[in-house]
Amino acid sequence: MKLPSHDAAARTPGDGGHRVHLPHFSAGPLRQVVRRLLLALLVLVVTVVIVYVDRTGYHDNADDEVDFLDAVYYSTVTLSTTGYGDIVPYSDSARLCNILLVTPLRVVFLIILVGTTLEVLAERTREQYRLNRWRSALRDHTVVVGFGTKGRSAVQTLCATGLPKNRVVVVDPNQKVIEAANAEGFAGVVGDATRSDVLLRAEAQRARQFVIATQRDDTAVLVTLTARQLNRGANIVAAVREEENAPLLRQSGADAVITSASAAGRLLGMSVQSPTAGAVIEDLIQQGTGLDLVERTVVKAEVGKSVRETDDLVVSVLRGHRLLAYDDPDASPLRAADRLITIVRAPMVQE
Repeated sequence: MKLPSHDAAARTPGDGGHRVHLPHFSAGPLRQVVRRLLLALLVLVVTVVIVYVDRTGYHDNADDEVDFLDAVYYSTVTLSTTGYGDIVPYSDSARLCNILLVTPLRVVFLIILVGTTLEVLAERTREQYRLNRWRSALRDHTVVVGFGTKGRSAVQTLCATGLPKNRVVVVDPNQKVIEAANAEGFAGVVGDATRSDVLLRAEAQRARQFVIATQRDDTAVLVTLTARQLNRGANIVAAVREEENAPLLRQSGADAVITSASAAGRLLGMSVQSPTAGAVIEDLIQQGTGLDLVERTVVKAEVGKSVRETDDLVVSVLRGHRLLAYDDPDASPLRAADRLITIVRAPMVQE
């Protein structure tokens, strides 16, 4: 198996500068423009009302009277410019209203007009603040490399078992894939995960676990090597297409390797022999529906008992690094340090 070089991987199109993309939901540009126009119109209407109510305190050089049209004209010119001097306030009340009301409204009107620039600056500030707060709070999270069918299914399973979406960071070289992950509520990093700087943007050094679901086996090997170099204690689970590459993944640092092609083939064969058995296996590996396959610790009341005396349906006992079948004589009695792999009914989701 030939592995690509890091230089070749760095030239992946659409890497987007390896930026972190946090989930963000904002109004469309048309709605923002309409909102600003309505605000500007509201400011104009308020100014017209103020001027028209105190119209006797204003002097028009043309006919000495200020009617409604003159009030609209004066308000428009005053808000958008410094005025032409043809209509001026001369009474104390009119000048006081200009100082206390019209001038602040002029400032608000100008802010609305230049709101695009100000909003861009404010948005950058908010985004940087969110990013800094996200980085400082991110601990013991899950980094998912590859958000295709395998990666998305893995994330759905993790979330079904109680993993919050804000504890998941997706890494993928495709900008549109990260945008799709953001739409589902996950933070994302655009870039090649074989590069350490990309994984560092996902705070890989502080992650609890990695799910590596790349499209190519050689890429999965490089990502595993990089992830293990950055984080010695994390749990790394990787998927490969070909079974012959599984040992290489384990040598690279993966704690568990799933052979997607072989697993799918075995499920197909089982379904041919018994479609019902295939459906049950599908149900077991799909968390949150029907029956769930879960791993848990031995509770105090179960210590010293046999496997069959537990309340749950136990299929295996994990004792240290040994995986014992439920009918293995060594599996009973249960010990406090054991972990049980059980089949339980999925919790009911309250709507």
